Amino acid sequence: MCIERCKHGFGDQSRGVTLRLSSTNKSLRLFKCLCDHGTQSVRCLAQKTGFSKSSVHRLQQALERRDRHPESWWWETEEGHRWLTRLVVATLYTFGLKRGVGVETLSEFFVRLRLETQVGCSPSALRSMMEALVVTIEETARAWEQDGVAAGEVREIIGAVDETFLEQMMLVFQDVPTGYIVQEEVADDRTYATWKALVDERLKALGTSVLYLVSDRAKALIQLAEKGLECLSMPDFFHLVHEIVKSYSLAVGRRLSQAHKDLEHAEAVLASHPELAPGTEIETRRAEVQRWEEVQRAYRHHLETLSLTLHPFGIADSAPQTSAQVDSRLHAAVEAIVALAQRHQLPAHHDAINKVRKQLSALAALVDFWWQGVARDLEPLVLSPRWQQWVHQCLLPMVYWNAQVPRTRCRRRKAKMQKALEEVRAAFERHAITQRLAPQVLTAWQTWATDRVKTFQRASSVVEGRNGYLSQMHHNHRGLPKRRYKVWTILHNFDCRAADGTTPASRFFRRTFPDLFETVLSHIDALPRARQQKHDVALCH
Repeated sequence: MCIERCKHGFGDQSRGVTLRLSSTNKSLRLFKCLCDHGTQSVRCLAQKTGFSKSSVHRLQQALERRDRHPESWWWETEEGHRWLTRLVVATLYTFGLKRGVGVETLSEFFVRLRLETQVGCSPSALRSMMEALVVTIEETARAWEQDGVAAGEVREIIGAVDETFLEQMMLVFQDVPTGYIVQEEVADDRTYATWKALVDERLKALGTSVLYLVSDRAKALIQLAEKGLECLSMPDFFHLVHEIVKSYSLAVGRRLSQAHKDLEHAEAVLASHPELAPGTEIETRRAEVQRWEEVQRAYRHHLETLSLTLHPFGIADSAPQTSAQVDSRLHAAVEAIVALAQRHQLPAHHDAINKVRKQLSALAALVDFWWQGVARDLEPLVLSPRWQQWVHQCLLPMVYWNAQVPRTRCRRRKAKMQKALEEVRAAFERHAITQRLAPQVLTAWQTWATDRVKTFQRASSVVEGRNGYLSQMHHNHRGLPKRRYKVWTILHNFDCRAADGTTPASRFFRRTFPDLFETVLSHIDALPRARQQKHDVALCH
């Protein structure tokens, strides 16, 4: 009997344990009495608990029904109750809500853990509990967001805006530096009027404004930035580079692959006919392979140059750049790619290249816009030329490259950024101002520089990644209510942790929030009751 196991397993420490599944004080008191005094008659238990004999008998039968497995007694203890609650909630939260595992699979999982006598494991019971978790998550997030707004630490938004097509179209508005999803709303259309109404409502609720918008240059999104929000509209550098890659990368790769195949074929023919003397055919094929390898290296070099150009500092010397300089260098890199394609007779893609050319000046405009923000921050300080030189040529480039290096996956670009970082860091440490500043003052300057560096955002790849995640989750959750979309947004904002442990919400509101899962878990008072099986009912009778 589970009570006897509990008594022998805990000894004197078994006092105070509580019944796992009962929602009434009767069950709690009865189980405590059994742990304290051992097995007794129904009459004695009724006298000690103050319950009727029929109630005691019924509760004892429930305990016996749950005592099917060697571990069953553990779930009747207070510790077992808490751990079982954590197990069930964590499973539904992590696999059901965050990963899209269906309730039928989760039901099978709990049954294989032999929990069907301790908790309701049917798909309908688990589905009801997941809906209860959804309500708790929404209420918690709403309260936390209100607290964050009331604290008055909300920064200006650098937004990435796009739409993703699920069963219905969803408009996505995300703050790029922090990753905080400002808005994910199902909409019937993606017109300017729809975007404007939704964005205005959210900005009013958050008590903030938009510094600039990064988008894929859809007309409604350009209008939203320039007319609706009266801010800078930035083309997406991610989409621009993708246009070039779509135009030429596959063509270059095919030519190189064909050259390798032709060389292998010529070598195979020579190997199968040793009587043939090596002629110019092999050398011609090798030269063709070498030619296309050189073309591919040159093409990748131009793409690399394009990427390394769009920064507020030059990669060669970390000197501050202007929009005019960046615009000129971007055009030069694009024209070099076009000339390379023409020289080697690659297919022409005039429409794609013209689209790219039209966006270069708007991309370069971000550089001057960023430096204007730096000037506004420094204007009240009235810095001398020497101090300005230290900020512009030492502090800011050092912090900027330090932030860019870990974000860059390409080894060649990372190496160049690392070299630029080492050079400017050495100059920063040698500078007389750096050596004279008190540690706390230097830390304050670096904190300001870090915040300023985060306002240079040239791509909306973060929102593209979000679109991909939503598509996968929608596939996993097909058929579920649209209310679940809001939960995915909340889970991203308040429970998606970076390597430093921060969430998008903590970075956006500049404050810490409690752990979302632990908060939700603390609101769960009882798990679904296990369903009494038919054979159990027959045995009782």
